[in-house]
Amino acid sequence: MSLFDKIFGGAEKENKDPKIGWKQLSDLGQLNEILEISIEKPVIVFKHSTRCSVSRMALRHFENEFDLEEKVIPYFLDLLNHRDISNAITTKFEVEHQSPQLLLISKGKCIYDASHNAIEVESLHRYL
Repeated sequence: MSLFDKIFGGAEKENKDPKIGWKQLSDLGQLNEILEISIEKPVIVFKHSTRCSVSRMALRHFENEFDLEEKVIPYFLDLLNHRDISNAITTKFEVEHQSPQLLLISKGKCIYDASHNAIEVESLHRYL
């Protein structure tokens, strides 16, 4: 293992044992599901680039701090494999594309989004 992998983690370790029970966002139809679910319970969407060390660090930090298991439904979007879904999110929720990016969807609307080092669980607490 290289020094770079020791610091940032290798891609092969990506999301093997996540602390969060992520639902994989891999189909455009799931955006309608997210809208419906968010009427009853808030949904978070973490948009992640599996080749980006900044995205990997943001994801790890978020997963380590996550304490909202009972309050939100978490979705995970692999941007490299599903750029079409990311583009649809940009349009549907009227947010500028970022990577990494976290969105909080409630009552069918994006009520909060953050990117890069601004992705923090503590910030979500203010909206829940």
